Amino acid sequence: MRIAAKRRALWMLAGGMMEDQVNAVEGRGVHQEVVRLGRGEPVVLVPGLAGGWNLLAPLARQLAKRFQVFIPGLRGDRGLLGVAPAREIGDLADDLAVTIEGLGLERPVVMGVSFGGAVALEYAVTHPSRIGGLAIWGAEARFRPSIGTTIARRALERFPMPSDSPFLNQFFNLLHGGRPEPGPLVDFIVERCWRTDQSVVAHRLGLLETFDVADRLWRLDAPTLVLAGSRDVVVPPSRQRALADSIAGARYVQVEGAGHVGFLTHRGQVAEAVGTLVRSARRTYC
Repeated sequence: MRIAAKRRALWMLAGGMMEDQVNAVEGRGVHQEVVRLGRGEPVVLVPGLAGGWNLLAPLARQLAKRFQVFIPGLRGDRGLLGVAPAREIGDLADDLAVTIEGLGLERPVVMGVSFGGAVALEYAVTHPSRIGGLAIWGAEARFRPSIGTTIARRALERFPMPSDSPFLNQFFNLLHGGRPEPGPLVDFIVERCWRTDQSVVAHRLGLLETFDVADRLWRLDAPTLVLAGSRDVVVPPSRQRALADSIAGARYVQVEGAGHVGFLTHRGQVAEAVGTLVRSARRTYC
């Protein structure tokens, strides 16, 4: 009975039957799956290092109460076909441009989380006239590799990792900024992240090593929101505040008690802040 209850909790966090809202977008030889839900002004969510759109489901459901939400896949995710592995973050930003064009969105608000934040930043500085607003969670203008990320990449490249290892799953505590209370959301994050092949995660970590938009942030003229968890140990809030300070007119919001996955654990606060950004974008371009 407890196993059944756990599966139901995970299913509800994933948004129930969100698979029913997956649509195909074709463009420039690329076949891509995009989740679409809700009604209203468009918000495009860019997934992070692992988990794909499945991991963003709780936040997407929260935002879909007020907006029409789109979650495109990234190269390496299930459903993105017809393209070779990305050589740089710019390739993924180009994919995002194709998707937004294929969806017929003129100036949507784009929100990227973690690795997806790097993709969203690259998209914004490359296509500044095609973005209505930009929201970033858990990212910075230039990736700073650490001993931990280097070891993680090498290990993922060379050694098969069992997804049911309690020891390895302890590393997910870092995403919360400390040991979280056990519960459905913690299980959900672990289970969804393990769905991404470890070779894909290693490849994306490699792409981050050359990511740098610091000298191009001046191109941004859309309303920008930088969100940071006060307990984020992956990208500390001081570095995310520095990103906001480098973008003219950007707003910085720190979510108290949130770690790197605060876009899930504190999704109500995140959705409220994104709602404010959407309203600002509306005033700017209407």
